Formats: sequence, C-alpha cells, structure tokens
Amino acid sequence: MANNNETMSREEAGRKGGEATSKNHDKEFYQEIGQKGGEATAENHDKEFYQEIGQKGGEATAENHDKDFYQEIGQKGGEATAENHDKEFYQEIGQKGGEATSENHDKEFYQEIGRKGGESRSNQRDND
Repeated sequence: MANNNETMSREEAGRKGGEATSKNHDKEFYQEIGQKGGEATAENHDKEFYQEIGQKGGEATAENHDKDFYQEIGQKGGEATAENHDKEFYQEIGQKGGEATSENHDKEFYQEIGRKGGESRSNQRDND
C-alpha cells in the first residue's frame, strides 16, 4: 500500500523485493546465503550470545505450545533421525551421553533413578 506521497512503506518495499527475489532464485541460493549469514554471525558473537538467544527462543516457544506439541515434534525428529542413521550412530551417542551423565552425577543419583524406574514399571504392570 502506498503512502499519501506515492512512496512505498519499507514494509511494502521489503515484501515486494522478497517476492521478486523468490521468483528468481532456487533452494540452493537460499541455502548458500543462509550459510554465509550463519558464518558471519558466528564470527561476530560468542557462546553466551547463542545461549541467551537459545534460552529466549525456548521460553517463547514454551509459552506458545503445550505438551502435545512437544510430543509431536519429538516424534517427528526421532523418525527423521532414524531414517538417516544406523545402529552404530545410536550406540555412539548413547555411550557419549552415558559418559557425560556419569561425569555429572554420583552413586545416589543412579540409585534414585533406578528406584523411580522400578516403581514406574511396577505401576505399569499393576495397570495391565
């Protein structure tokens, strides 16, 4: 929509420019400029920047979505990952996860999660 003085607003000019660009370029073009943008951003920001924006994004997402949303995207992600990786991949990430967990927790932690797992399994059997 044009302003009274017949000039476009920035919003309209940006939209029209984006539409024209999308007609002239393919997926590879956008992947390439996305890659370049990501590299430039990485050069200009540190770990704390990414932690902060990740936390803000996570909080915003959590405010807008419920448990079903997270279950659905988790399932989709798991299915996509399963299509792209083999048994060795899962063994490797499982080992890495176990090693990282063992570095951060003590014997009491494992006793507690074992107890909770046993109780849960017992409750499942009682309900069957």
